[in-house]
Amino acid sequence: MSHSLWAGLALFVLMLSGCATGPNANPRDPLEPFNRGVYQFNDVVDRAVVKPAATVYRDVLPSPVRTGVSNFFANLQDAWSFVNNSLQLKGEAAGNSLVRFGVNTFLGFGGVLDIASEMQVERQSEDFGQTLGYWGVGAGPYLILPLLGPSTLRDTAASPINAYGNFVAGIDHDLTRYTLTAVNLLNQRSRLLEASNILDQVALDPYTFTRDAFLQRRLNAVHDGYPPDDSEPFEPTEENEVK
Repeated sequence: MSHSLWAGLALFVLMLSGCATGPNANPRDPLEPFNRGVYQFNDVVDRAVVKPAATVYRDVLPSPVRTGVSNFFANLQDAWSFVNNSLQLKGEAAGNSLVRFGVNTFLGFGGVLDIASEMQVERQSEDFGQTLGYWGVGAGPYLILPLLGPSTLRDTAASPINAYGNFVAGIDHDLTRYTLTAVNLLNQRSRLLEASNILDQVALDPYTFTRDAFLQRRLNAVHDGYPPDDSEPFEPTEENEVK
């Protein structure tokens, strides 16, 4: 997605957040009526197009190839993590991200092999949304973005900056950029096939379960696994508890 489209999407969401709330709304999800509509749209697209394509991707490509693809894109993320760890003044984490990127790029055939993990250099992934959270910017309302899925107002506002840190998005050659983007999407979705199947089977309300799990995961990510005591923990409700 181009940077201008990201900026337009962020502006649209900012405008939406001021006018689309539902009655008796969850304080973390005041846009629930809108979000549920987008969730249903995304689910239709996923079941009709993305999930079948990801299933073929998983079944056709051998596991070592898929692992190499995952490593390649994770290596690109390490470079952006170095920037965000530096912005958060996390010296050791920034050093690890830089070492990981250098080692895997030059010794791991462009990141296809994860040599750094074999060297026990820890991956500490960070994005600009986490950087904003580190410096005290609140998450804001939960959002479901068309085709992109779960987010928050803070993460959506950070998306244009994250786009600048995405090496793939910066490739000038259209076919190469679109191909790599599609491969990354299929690879990520293929890794979630089993989880999504389980979710369909056990969650009475997949929307609520997905929302609560996503918000808790992002909270933990911003606080490096140690969220403040006053944060709201994930607790199964009647709508998202397993059968």
